[in-house]
Amino acid sequence: MRVTHVAPTAFGGDGLFGGGERYPLELARALARHVPCRLVAFGHDDRLAHDQSGLEVVVLRARRFVGGHPAHPVGDGLVRALRGAQVVHGHQLRSRVTTIALWAALVRHQRRVVTDHGLLQRGGVLARLGADPARLVDRFLMVSRYSADVLATPSERTSVIFGGADPDRFHPDRHEQREGVLFVGRITPHKGVDRLIEALPAGARLTIAGSDGHDPTWPERGYAELVRRRAASASGEVTFAGTVTEEELPRLMRRHAVLVLPSVELTCFGRHVPVSELLGLTVIEAMASGTPVVCSCIGGVPEVVADGATGFLVPPGDVDALRDRLATLLHDHSLRERLGRSARAVFSELFTWDACARRCLASYDELLSTRGEPIAAA
Repeated sequence: MRVTHVAPTAFGGDGLFGGGERYPLELARALARHVPCRLVAFGHDDRLAHDQSGLEVVVLRARRFVGGHPAHPVGDGLVRALRGAQVVHGHQLRSRVTTIALWAALVRHQRRVVTDHGLLQRGGVLARLGADPARLVDRFLMVSRYSADVLATPSERTSVIFGGADPDRFHPDRHEQREGVLFVGRITPHKGVDRLIEALPAGARLTIAGSDGHDPTWPERGYAELVRRRAASASGEVTFAGTVTEEELPRLMRRHAVLVLPSVELTCFGRHVPVSELLGLTVIEAMASGTPVVCSCIGGVPEVVADGATGFLVPPGDVDALRDRLATLLHDHSLRERLGRSARAVFSELFTWDACARRCLASYDELLSTRGEPIAAA
């Protein structure tokens, strides 16, 4: 079995540091330990690399972006990069990149799989023509039941594979002293970082790790600056760590007492968020690290976090409830230890990248076997 994953934007310095970019990379890495696997994405420059998992990473140079959106790059080499694959697995159904890949795979009689990460805006001439890429898809492998509902995928062609973390990178360390609150993600309005700063208990320390958002219009474009202004008058100490490396992120998870995902349904600008957290990769990474979480009860997050068992869920945008749960965890060491142990156990059973990859492989095998394709043992 030969598999090629297609993502509109590379993860890291070549593209963006976000969950929608990291997910295809991590899943493809896990798959590469079982079958030949390639990841094709767009970035600043053409690049070919192989990592230690055996994954081949092909980065194609984006000459421009339709509508200025990073999910709709224009560049050369995509169709050529799909040659030889038996399964083409696209990410972001509404990206022009995935639509092109699906059409090319259809012509070549390759099986076509899609995982969506919440992109709402379609791009390019295909969007103007009203073409529906969903009809080109053999199987939808969704990150949560919520994400399948949002995309309204047909149940007979849909499976939930969730997401994961690497247990060797993300793990507890009893020698690490845990302190303070951690947020990991882009500083963009729907993440609710402004509410987190307002909810910070007096004297608590908050580390915000992530880049500014890429919101193109005002007032959302100025959100990161608004957050920094509010941080200056917070009741606790707020540190902006910026974008952290893959090596530093696991250490941050182990060193903090609690991770927070404060995403909202209504932003501080009064805008409704139509699709929020489809899953929450940072939540899974915290659970792998034995770090308890406090999350908004939103989107697919309740499918990952068991309230009171592996962390706490609070109503989206409820500053008082968020402050109360943070204060409780920061002051109760034994509760943090209990939730952290339970979180690690649930992670180990359900949310490793290898478990996610095996769920993928089962779907790939089923697709190929229905057409009489030879199936490689995983």
